[in-house]
Amino acid sequence: MATLKIKNLHVEVEGKEILKGVNVSISEGETVALLGPNGHGKSTLLNAIMGHPRYKITQGSIYLDDIDITNLTPDERARAGLFLALQNPAEVPGVINSDFLRAAVNATREEKVSTYKFYKMLDSAVKEVKMPFDLATRSLNEGFSGGEKKRNEILQMLLLEPKIAMLDEIDSGLDVDAIQIVADVIKQEKEKGRGFLVISHYARLFDLIQPTRAIVMINGKIVLDGGVDLIKRIDQTGYEFIKTELGISIEKESSNMNEVSIGSCAVKDAIK
Repeated sequence: MATLKIKNLHVEVEGKEILKGVNVSISEGETVALLGPNGHGKSTLLNAIMGHPRYKITQGSIYLDDIDITNLTPDERARAGLFLALQNPAEVPGVINSDFLRAAVNATREEKVSTYKFYKMLDSAVKEVKMPFDLATRSLNEGFSGGEKKRNEILQMLLLEPKIAMLDEIDSGLDVDAIQIVADVIKQEKEKGRGFLVISHYARLFDLIQPTRAIVMINGKIVLDGGVDLIKRIDQTGYEFIKTELGISIEKESSNMNEVSIGSCAVKDAIK
């Protein structure tokens, strides 16, 4: 069973320390919800794990299958079995989506996939995420709606078959039906043994994908690692209990912490 282990991870962005000693592990078959107010390091953690060059690791290590991948390039980490669905996927004019997807698949495999086999794989994956096939023949993300971009990220995940998939607000920009489709894909992939680390502002997604654990990041550190009851508590009461019960001062407060919920975003009205 593949396990992603993060040990004492410190990360700087443009000279400012964002992660201040993160320790956490995610195994295949787990779906872990990553919670915390905005600006406390959740997206930074995912980008640092994937090897984004903007995020400088100053201390600590990242292991996958007990192999230290801290200094590997993003493409090497992808070949090792990691995947990151981006919060804001870039538009790439002139690069055909299907060509990009085939290149990505071949880059993560020892033997290249034939054109025939790839298009069979693509057709199956497109049907699974209920995307129009013509999106595969357009320039990568160019002119795509926010929801189409997010479904295209899930399409990549299905084709790449990672051991551990990290999803950064994959549900933002999706309507109710599309969220259900994405949630169904995540659950099916979890049953196959795929591991997930998921950031979301909406309790609805977590209700649908049924995480196995929840972790809370405050001030660039993991302060809680527990059951899914954490999601419900934070959605109902916000993060104020972190201060009152754990004695942790929450930095970067922009509003009363009793009035915010998952990800510093009031979601109760959104999911009624």
